[in-house]
Amino acid sequence: MDIAGKVAVVTGAGSGIGAALTRSFTGNGAKVMAADIDLGRVAEIASETGAYPIGVDVSREEDNVRLIEETEAQLGPIDLFCANAGVAYEGSEQSADEEWERMWRVNFLSHVYASRHLIPRWQARGSGYFLVTASAAGLLTNIGAAQYSVTKHAAVALAEWLAVTYGDDGIKVSCLCPQGVLTPILEKEGETAEFLRATAITPEAVAESVIEGLREERFLILPHPEVAQYEQRRAEDRDGWLEAMRRLRRNLRAR
Repeated sequence: MDIAGKVAVVTGAGSGIGAALTRSFTGNGAKVMAADIDLGRVAEIASETGAYPIGVDVSREEDNVRLIEETEAQLGPIDLFCANAGVAYEGSEQSADEEWERMWRVNFLSHVYASRHLIPRWQARGSGYFLVTASAAGLLTNIGAAQYSVTKHAAVALAEWLAVTYGDDGIKVSCLCPQGVLTPILEKEGETAEFLRATAITPEAVAESVIEGLREERFLILPHPEVAQYEQRRAEDRDGWLEAMRRLRRNLRAR
């Protein structure tokens, strides 16, 4: 996909990767609906880039419907939907149900809601592109962050399923899986954040990878190439990989 002239939606556009995608897409000639739960923040990004701002809580299905309807009413049929909004914090199976529910709805169900209402439109048109922002944690795991790892795994699985099921209908799917990115999420304290900051890249670098990945219509977009190597090692020797991750966890906790 060449993004020039396309109608794109970016959720979580108020900061981080979403803001960088909005800047990159508009800079490459796309018309962008920039959505975020914080309307004030996304309005600033829109003012800077020429995007169209909208306040949306992607954890609510009705907000996803409103986002799609308003985009198509203002800008025309959606060519690309970037399901980018996400939340992250550390936790375990002991974390409160409310924390699990929030991350499940934002990091996974929001993608279900958007695709549920986009796929029929795209099938009728014979084209459409769905970009899921998952994480390297969705291919591997994230030490100390059970909810994040589980919900991002689910996002990867949904992206794969959509690609298999609707690829013959002209619908493209890509799954963005960065490792550490210099966003507000990585500013939090914790052993995992400290580890990821060592190899973190900028949101702008992620956006460049997305533009390239969309142009090549690759399923996996990996701004950190080493993630492909980690995934291969995991597949070839799952027990060895698990032991290596336990060792990494021990080393992080000993710091």
